[in-house]
Amino acid sequence: MPVKSFRGHTPSFGARVWVDDSAVIIGDVEIGEDSSVWPLVAIRGDMHRIRIGQRTSIQDNSCLHITHASTYKPEGHPLEIGDDVTIGHMAMLHGCKIGNKVLVGMGTTILDGAVIEDKVIIGAGSLVPPGKRLESGYLYMGSPVKQARPLSEKEIEYFQYAGLNYIKLKDEYLAEAKAAGEA
Repeated sequence: MPVKSFRGHTPSFGARVWVDDSAVIIGDVEIGEDSSVWPLVAIRGDMHRIRIGQRTSIQDNSCLHITHASTYKPEGHPLEIGDDVTIGHMAMLHGCKIGNKVLVGMGTTILDGAVIEDKVIIGAGSLVPPGKRLESGYLYMGSPVKQARPLSEKEIEYFQYAGLNYIKLKDEYLAEAKAAGEA
């Protein structure tokens, strides 16, 4: 796996993290226990920090970046992702904050300063504009994203299922890598 230090920061990983060999992780990045980073993901903590919680899955071809500090935005925007989050394939996350137990649909873009509260589902292909806050307990869809409806109990239960499913899968990858002498 290409892990690169930058500006004195080296990515760090909690126990039992799986990172595919084709992913690239640069700079000030921390990834929590039992999380997974799948093929062709780019995580660039080159000009600000990226924090990814525990039991979080970043799926194929996703791009994670930050907003650097500047005269336009003196404090910049780090990228923060909570625990038990599933980031769908080809998501673009830029300088935003994502709470716990969130499902970000495939192809979704979340922009600078957006805040996604806990227990939110964002439908595939959605656009979350800069600075937008998504309230806990709802499904959001569209471009720009709009609140569609409250989450059902079954959807709320899905957060745990999705997390456990990806933990099981990444554990299989870790076991095969260990058996092949790669881990």
